[in-house]
Amino acid sequence: QVQLVESGGGLVQAGGSLRLSCVASGRTLSNYIMGWFRQAPGKEREFVATINRGGAPTYYADSVKGRFTISRDNAKNTVYLQMNSLKSEDTGVYYCAASFRGSESLLPHEYAYWGQGTQVTVSS
Repeated sequence: QVQLVESGGGLVQAGGSLRLSCVASGRTLSNYIMGWFRQAPGKEREFVATINRGGAPTYYADSVKGRFTISRDNAKNTVYLQMNSLKSEDTGVYYCAASFRGSESLLPHEYAYWGQGTQVTVSS
């Protein structure tokens, strides 16, 4: 079993940047496809980005493409989400998740392990 802990959330003005981190313990991160999801109040959890075990390929939701970058450092057991040009609609709780799947997945139910989430609030 792997434990995931996110950090780096906070309050930022529109147009600003944040970098989220997700540190894994218990198992080697390189065993998993990793993803970031987010959930806004009153909405369902939605896919943000995913990255394969070796660091490529990566996939993004259309709403964040060109603004967010997912990356990983398997030696540090850490996955990152660099978020630039933030908008108010990016507000929500951001979760990292780990999947056993053989290929990338955009579906929350295909991820076995989840962190507790980190709040991102973008003020307009």
